[in-house]
Amino acid sequence: MTISTLFDLHGATALVTGASRGLGAAATEILAEAGANVVLIGREMETLRAQEKRLSARGVGTLPVVCDMGRQDDITRAVAESRERFGAIDILVNNAGIIRRGAAESYTMEDWNEVIGVNLTGPFMLAQEVGREMIARGRGKIINIASLLSFSGGLNVIGYTASKSGVAGITRAMANEWARHGVNVNGIAPGYFRTEATAALQQNPERYNALLARIPAGRWGEPDDLKGTILFLASRASDYVNGAIIPVDGGWMAA
Repeated sequence: MTISTLFDLHGATALVTGASRGLGAAATEILAEAGANVVLIGREMETLRAQEKRLSARGVGTLPVVCDMGRQDDITRAVAESRERFGAIDILVNNAGIIRRGAAESYTMEDWNEVIGVNLTGPFMLAQEVGREMIARGRGKIINIASLLSFSGGLNVIGYTASKSGVAGITRAMANEWARHGVNVNGIAPGYFRTEATAALQQNPERYNALLARIPAGRWGEPDDLKGTILFLASRASDYVNGAIIPVDGGWMAA
């Protein structure tokens, strides 16, 4: 199989959550560049339309869909709209996520429930919804965006840490059950990236520099740094990769 064949996604349809900015936007860009039609899932139609416009030059089909990842009826509707437009969903990138910061002893149940709902329950429901059809067809790629905090505790982000630890867990569990059906379920654990989600850390010089000093690559990640791993896990190149959680972290986990 040639390199171009391994990474060719023409004719495939990818659904990406949190698609309008940051890591999700980078995922839509590389998938579209490889030829996939892309369903852009997010909370605001205005920002989804802006990302759709940026993808227009790729010559692929796009569909922006507003969806609250904490609501099962929204997820079911989004999948139905995707299938109505493009047919089967071949690739799912579960990227949407939120952070609510606070000390563990005072962390509110409101914040806990919101973070767990969007970051863990939502991706599970969406993977379940899409996965049923993938199993029936005997093929599909599911990429769950975990985190370095799937492996460590972090500071003042107990809800996020719990949710991302859970994302790593469901990734392995689904891979165990679905690999035999031709469905590859894997995860990516991004390190510290320059996105809106890490704005509070970037604006805290002491914390920012402490984190930077811990990264062997000597810099924070940029959204484009995730593109190669996304393409690998979405393509035929990863057909024998199951249940992996791949750190993309500038060497943080190795230090």
